[in-house]
Amino acid sequence: MSKKDLGLLILILVVGAVVAIINPRFLLPINLANTSNLIGLFGILAIGQAFVIITGGIELSVGSVVALLGVLFVDFIATRGMAWPVALPLILVLGGIIGLAHGWLITRLKLQPFVVTLCGLLIYRGVARFYTADGTAGFAFGQNFPELEFLTAGRSYGVPNSFIALIVIAIVMWVVLHRSVFGRYLYAIGKNEEAAKYSGIRTGRVVMAAYVICGVLTALSAIYFAMYTRSISPASHGQFYELYAIAAAVLGGFSLRGGEGSLIGVILGTVLLQELQNLVNLLGIPSSLNFAVMGGVILIGVLVDQQWGVYRERRLMLEATRRGTAGAAAE
Repeated sequence: MSKKDLGLLILILVVGAVVAIINPRFLLPINLANTSNLIGLFGILAIGQAFVIITGGIELSVGSVVALLGVLFVDFIATRGMAWPVALPLILVLGGIIGLAHGWLITRLKLQPFVVTLCGLLIYRGVARFYTADGTAGFAFGQNFPELEFLTAGRSYGVPNSFIALIVIAIVMWVVLHRSVFGRYLYAIGKNEEAAKYSGIRTGRVVMAAYVICGVLTALSAIYFAMYTRSISPASHGQFYELYAIAAAVLGGFSLRGGEGSLIGVILGTVLLQELQNLVNLLGIPSSLNFAVMGGVILIGVLVDQQWGVYRERRLMLEATRRGTAGAAAE
């Protein structure tokens, strides 16, 4: 665990202790379970976003993809009678295709990630609204899918299965990011894409793979959100979810410039965000301030990241100067 991650963990514990003292309901099992469920739902999104951010890119269409794929998943199993073991991988494939399309536009046609994903944000939301005729997609009265509901919205020994899924995904993605050649390529591209290209890394393919991973994880999250809400209004479902994912990644130490960050930090960033949301609810702060709190958190995270980078550069320069001075004195 890096110093950034350790500092974030301490902040989480301090905030949690303060909230628990002010309002003991924070430690109630039902509140902890609900918060853990939301951590699982948004954590999967944040991990996908982190893989894109580490390359120096951004994915702004996350919320709209959650709405579109959630609508499709509910329609497939609730209206068209498709078996959920068939619908689930189909939605994951669609998410991967969306990520592949974004990666292709960015790497082959050299479009800016901001432009591509911003257009995606508008397109997918519009398609979702058109698909439902601006209506609501949901399950009919008495329509149940016991196995699917247990896997997505159920609990095992009191722990939400969405949180368990997040832990499993986080372990796999941690290995991919921190213990694989592909992960080292991602960091290299984020640091300096031109240098990575001249060193023999196929940067286009690696970046496309990062967007595919983001698309698949977003699709999985869309399924979890669909089963959690059981009713989807495409005009509002998933709105601003991209902000949650970006904020969690930034708080977790992922620089928007690319090339920095750890997966543990992303999980901790998600925990802190949901803890702050819980704080807003328990302390009676108007829910209308939720986005103001989130905006402030993102701003603070970016400022801390920037100042940390400046401090580290100064320290490296001082160390280099001292070594040069010591070498000159020895001669």
